Amino acid sequence: MAALLWRLGRAPCRLRAARPALAAAAAAVWPPPPPRPAAVPPGPRRPLSFSAAELVRAAPGRLQPYLRLMRLHQPAGTWLLYLPCTWSIGLAAPPGCLPHWPTLALFGAGAVLMRGAGCTINDMWDRDYDKKVARTASRPLAAGEISTFQSFVFLGGQLSLALCVLLCLNYYSIVLGAASLSLVVSYPLMKRITYWPQLVLGLTFNWGALLGWSAIRGSCDWSVCLPLYLAGVMWTLVYDTIYAHQDKRDDILIGVKSTALQFKEDTKRWLSGFSMAMLVGLCVAGMNCNQTFPYYSAVAAVGAHLAHQIYTLDIDKPEDCWKKFASNRTVGVLLFVGIVLGNLCKRQESKTVQEPLESSQANHVFDCPTT
Repeated sequence: MAALLWRLGRAPCRLRAARPALAAAAAAVWPPPPPRPAAVPPGPRRPLSFSAAELVRAAPGRLQPYLRLMRLHQPAGTWLLYLPCTWSIGLAAPPGCLPHWPTLALFGAGAVLMRGAGCTINDMWDRDYDKKVARTASRPLAAGEISTFQSFVFLGGQLSLALCVLLCLNYYSIVLGAASLSLVVSYPLMKRITYWPQLVLGLTFNWGALLGWSAIRGSCDWSVCLPLYLAGVMWTLVYDTIYAHQDKRDDILIGVKSTALQFKEDTKRWLSGFSMAMLVGLCVAGMNCNQTFPYYSAVAAVGAHLAHQIYTLDIDKPEDCWKKFASNRTVGVLLFVGIVLGNLCKRQESKTVQEPLESSQANHVFDCPTT
């Protein structure tokens, strides 16, 4: 019995002594799992963006060069083409009423298409020049992402869709809109001929100041449309001269002309003169269509914005020139808001206005539109 008790007491000691050997044998048969990596704290989530540039980057790869060719990733130019249309549509609205929203939407689609077509034509003319300028060397035609034939086909598609938009308007507006095509095609050549290509761009970009009124009223009231159009041309001379200062060094090397090279260090004086002429044109247009206090307040705000642009502009810093150029969208929006509010303050006329030209074809909105 004593011997049995002694052996039982020794058994745990032997098990403890054999434990390392047993563990080694078990590890050989069942290797331990690899160590888990240390947890990495999650980084900041990328915010969801719906900007035009992000939408273009998210598009299929084959489609992206065409979207960049029509500058869909840089919508500032589209806004600057569209906003004069909104001014004219807003001024043509009946007293006390909002602008005709379907017409605004139609002109918005037309602005996207015609700006895209204009950029395509510009890049086709300038593909050899664009290769020599750092800012434009990555454009699809200059970089060889799209052939000249492909750009022709794409241009035809854009113009066809723009024609569909134009055909939604009255006959007077169809003829008036078609008349602007010569300006669209010829503008890119002007930088080879004259130091005033920005003037031709102004005549082109502000055609909507005529077309918007005729789309609502059936024809142009030149006492309103002409000063509004000239004000828009002066505005374009302001913002596109600022834009041209970005490339003035490259323009000198490759022989391209612009108002930036014409004005040089006197740029701010010229811009101040153009701004004053713009404000005078807006005031004349407002008086001729009986605008009210909110409109003139917006004109004053536009003047203050332009004064700040010109005063703080550094023509030798391309980044500042781009910032000032892009800020002109605010100028256009300010004026449109003033037009809408000014029109709402007018008293609704009691008599029905009769238009002399093509009343059946025009988008007459002499009563407040319900759609």
